[in-house]
Amino acid sequence: MEWTELNIYTTTEGIEIVCSKLMDIGIKGFSIKDAEDFKEFLENKNGQWDYIDDDLMGLSECETCITVYLPKNEQGADMLVNIKAMLKELKNSDTENIYGRLETDFSSIHEEDWANNWKKYFKPVKIGEKLLIKPSWEEYDDNDNRIILEIDPASSFGTGQHHTTRLCLELLEKCINKGDKILDMGCGSGILSIGALLLGAENAVAVDIEENAAVTALENAQKNNIPESKYHTYFGNVLTDEKFAAEIESEYDIITANIVADVLIAMKDYFRHCLKDNGIIIISGIIEERADEVISAFEETGFTKQSVNIREGWAAVQFVK
Repeated sequence: MEWTELNIYTTTEGIEIVCSKLMDIGIKGFSIKDAEDFKEFLENKNGQWDYIDDDLMGLSECETCITVYLPKNEQGADMLVNIKAMLKELKNSDTENIYGRLETDFSSIHEEDWANNWKKYFKPVKIGEKLLIKPSWEEYDDNDNRIILEIDPASSFGTGQHHTTRLCLELLEKCINKGDKILDMGCGSGILSIGALLLGAENAVAVDIEENAAVTALENAQKNNIPESKYHTYFGNVLTDEKFAAEIESEYDIITANIVADVLIAMKDYFRHCLKDNGIIIISGIIEERADEVISAFEETGFTKQSVNIREGWAAVQFVK
């Protein structure tokens, strides 16, 4: 397999949060160059190090950089879109410039070449029995009566390429009923709530912590001819802003949340408060190693597990209240 080397420029303070968010995207291996770390090594090195090459000494003045390797295929293209979206969100929230410039470059390929070629990795994708996800530049004329959901890779998470999104949509199509009211928490591109409406739900509320995601979700709903009266977007943090949490509180028939394990666990009580009796919640964004932990946390809150879908290291779980 061929790989592309991607460098992400941050600061010493930014290393932990950027690496954590990279792991949430599914990137589990990276290398780090950090001047502060190297200076600490120089100050505390033991007697086994009596000579250090001049090339290594350059690390004492380097800009902090996290390097990841992306496969040159559909998965790598989707990861790049998610990395760009993650860095944009982080930069927008970094009002004091703690995390540096949060920009990227490629060391094994010109970025312009990638920009010109990445579209070839995004093709129409059949999901479940009913949906087809496609970017706007691709034609689809197979006469199989699938519902077409059009999403372009842009500045928010959710293109239909990632396993977590597919797992959620596969579960959604089996439990949607006409007239359902949906809450899409951590909506990203809006793909789950838009998919729910196309599958027959009556209306949807899409929420993200980032304003850009809420704007993008609304734009994507409009591209898919969803009436404004049926689709409402909000941005804010329900865990830290009680007024905002109360604003979107309602009795929902279905909740979807494709986030990460820690945030899902933190939100479990709020989800229970917002879900109707016998309502369904579908959660994903969970690495397989943490699936049991998340399931236990939700069961302790009063949810009953209905199904667990696992694919290539990622889990989606459906519960009923």
